[in-house]
Amino acid sequence: MENSQRVMLQAQSTYLDWNNSIEILDKAFDAGLFVLIIGPKGTGKTSLVREFAARKSTKLESINFSLRTRESHLVGTKTMTDGNIGFDEGILIKSMKEGSILYLDELNAAEADVLLRLDEALDDRRQIVLKESTGEMIEAQKGWFVIATINPLTHVGTKELPPQLLSRFPVRIRLDYPPEATEVEIVKRHVSANHDDKIIQGIKLANVLRQAAAVEELYYSPSLRETIAFAKLVDLGISPKEAADIVFGNVYAQWGSVEYQKVNDIITSMFGR
Repeated sequence: MENSQRVMLQAQSTYLDWNNSIEILDKAFDAGLFVLIIGPKGTGKTSLVREFAARKSTKLESINFSLRTRESHLVGTKTMTDGNIGFDEGILIKSMKEGSILYLDELNAAEADVLLRLDEALDDRRQIVLKESTGEMIEAQKGWFVIATINPLTHVGTKELPPQLLSRFPVRIRLDYPPEATEVEIVKRHVSANHDDKIIQGIKLANVLRQAAAVEELYYSPSLRETIAFAKLVDLGISPKEAADIVFGNVYAQWGSVEYQKVNDIITSMFGR
């Protein structure tokens, strides 16, 4: 990418690389080392990966893992069209053939058989036998790069990764909630007017709720998405108190009136009635 294009891309981006993650990804990419990003939901892991791929001007293939993810989603599945047997390649095979960036989101939510199949492609040989189809050996194109993210084991649905798979990702980035001043700068990139005092107030509320969730006093920890949403609503003329109720408060009603009232009292103490 030419320097002028890089400047234009960075000017348009709302991503703030506050902990130097882009440089670490760059070094890992150059060294051919796969990367694991570790952190709770809503800390910008996916935004980081998208930003990196955009800066590299490289195609990004991605898959979000869950209990429903099957080997066929990765490798592919046989098809029948007009009596002819074909094969639809899965995202792993497509990515290896293209030499693109493969993003494995929430990898530690996948089932053991899926991880085992993936492990075959991630070793140093960068190849996999397509036993589901012709039995051919698929070798990754030069430049194939894999980034995975995992959530802490305290998150519902997560499991500990097998050691052999964990070793496939020797570069590890920890991405937590940013410092308050940094989060203010991130959020300000998503609004048009100057609402610094109100944004700071919303982030302080989010941090109070995050700290309460960390010690299991609350069930839910607000993400960066929610502080950005709070600022956007304020930017549209909604009062900070109402925006706080909408974004931060109402979600706790699903855990019952006690939980909801606890958070509502916190909001009232910070924003008034």
